[in-house]
Amino acid sequence: MTTLQQAPTSTRISSLDVIRGVAILGTLGTNIWIFTNPQGPAAALNITLDGGASYVEAALRWLANGKFLALLTLLFGIGLELQYRSAKRRGGKWPGWYLWRAGLLFTEGLLHYVLIFEYDVLMSYAVTSILVAYLIGRSDRAQRGWMIAMGTVHVAFIGLTTLGMLHGDVSLSTPPTDLYTHGSYLEQLTGRLTEWGIYRAEAIFVIPLSTLLFLAGARLYRAGVFNADQQRLRNRLMLFGFGIGVPLNLVTTFAGPEWFMVDRYILPPVIALGLLGLIPTVLASLRGEPGVLRRGLTAVGRTALSCYVFQNLVGAVLCYGWGLGLAAQFDWARPWWVVLAWAAICATFMTLASLWLRRFERGPLEAVWNWAYRLPQRSAR
Repeated sequence: MTTLQQAPTSTRISSLDVIRGVAILGTLGTNIWIFTNPQGPAAALNITLDGGASYVEAALRWLANGKFLALLTLLFGIGLELQYRSAKRRGGKWPGWYLWRAGLLFTEGLLHYVLIFEYDVLMSYAVTSILVAYLIGRSDRAQRGWMIAMGTVHVAFIGLTTLGMLHGDVSLSTPPTDLYTHGSYLEQLTGRLTEWGIYRAEAIFVIPLSTLLFLAGARLYRAGVFNADQQRLRNRLMLFGFGIGVPLNLVTTFAGPEWFMVDRYILPPVIALGLLGLIPTVLASLRGEPGVLRRGLTAVGRTALSCYVFQNLVGAVLCYGWGLGLAAQFDWARPWWVVLAWAAICATFMTLASLWLRRFERGPLEAVWNWAYRLPQRSAR
């Protein structure tokens, strides 16, 4: 039985849950290199190609760097489109309560940033969703105009930054620190508050790209990217994403740190489009009951917010000095131990999410978030 179907927006699309699960665990594939760097998150952004192990690490980083975050951004756009359709079907006002939804997401992201992780994406998504909420119902022409404008702004910024790095006028290097090896949790929390300009810069300058990808995700959903009769569309996405994005991204990965911005913020979104075509295609070819892997990915996708936040918390506990301190203890075993840590965390959350959903309809954070979302609506009645 195919997993792709032309279903009304009120029903759950099984392939969407799987893709969301892949995106969440793939995002950890980028973040795990941040947690496992003994010098902290800022130092983890760059890698110096000075030996055999460093080339292996660069290749492993390439597999996830930016690609699954871009895929997750596309999925947020699809989710916004589904919310818009649901509101229109009910005859509700748009954006209406969606703005409260965005406010809760921003609050969730703020807490996640302050308490757990320097490179939270939820705050940026919340801001982007407010802008896109006012664009989602506009004409195709208006949306295309915004996509072109946002893409131009993003490419111009990344291009100018890259030129500055090539000419030595811009540097992303950071001084070494032992805060994440020997510092306490409160010291790291204070660092996130005092260095917010460094850690929140990405969340701000990716808003044009996120706007573009939100709108692209919504438009691809409208075009039927999950429909059984739209394999041609998925083939075109794969050809574009893998035929163009993969070779160029391989070049920039090994071209040196000066190409870091292009390597992370230009080419990975192209590959993410290929992934959006590939995963539903693979799922459509499967027969029989879902296996362990597919069930685990589906469970992670259904509890995406909880898994995203808690997997980062687990990464911090395992790696930082106030926790088990594994980043410093196993630095000699890079990059292999990093891969094992990622695989272990993924397996743990696929298992935990599956067990949780046997008893509960939503993930723990999803349940709290839904309660907070419904609370003012109940009060207004």
